[in-house]
Amino acid sequence: MVLMLSVERLVKRRGSREILTDVTFRAAPGRVTGLLGPNGAGKSSTLRILLGLDRADAGTALVDDQPYRRLRQPLRTVGSMLEGSGAHRSRTARNHLTWMARSNGIPIRRVAEVLDQVGLGAAGGTRVGRFSLGMCQRLGLAAALLGEPRALVLDEPVNGLDPEGIRWIRVLLRGHADAGGTVLLSSHLMREVDEIADDLVVIAHGRVVAAGPIREVTAGYPTLEDAFFALTGPTAGGR
Repeated sequence: MVLMLSVERLVKRRGSREILTDVTFRAAPGRVTGLLGPNGAGKSSTLRILLGLDRADAGTALVDDQPYRRLRQPLRTVGSMLEGSGAHRSRTARNHLTWMARSNGIPIRRVAEVLDQVGLGAAGGTRVGRFSLGMCQRLGLAAALLGEPRALVLDEPVNGLDPEGIRWIRVLLRGHADAGGTVLLSSHLMREVDEIADDLVVIAHGRVVAAGPIREVTAGYPTLEDAFFALTGPTAGGR
């Protein structure tokens, strides 16, 4: 079950602008790592490079000591959700997951299992175009869980979920980490990150300004929110 996600001295440029500068951190097994930063800080770019969806100009982003593109069974290794479900609006939830399962050698029984797990068991035959934002998020999570992966990489996983859904995903991610899995999640909801994360990585202006166990990163601040604004403000330079 042990799997480490590692980002080492990552650099990414868009034209003449450097959007990631020497970004380095680890997401360890058995722990939930929260990735925090203002809009445009470089969080999504970092996750896209880690998942092989974009290329770095320098540095490495590794899953189990190898690039994502070289994984032999990617969906069984890393479950990810970056932008909702990723499903075409005309497809049903069940058809979308069945296609994913067949194309990745995953048993078809997993489709019904994950639909039930995320609370969409009764909506499997519904076209995605009729889903609410919260339902699309749940379908994206079902896709991430489909291959029973050792690691989960999630961008804003509670976006659009109601309080019950937020509580459910908190329990899900905590359980995955407690079972030895690796969880890396990006979120704007400080309260949720504070409740679930073991470790924090804070990015501002394309650089890591703080990283470590959450209580170390927030030491000296009344709340995680206070620490976040102090670390990511226009004059902040980290610690």
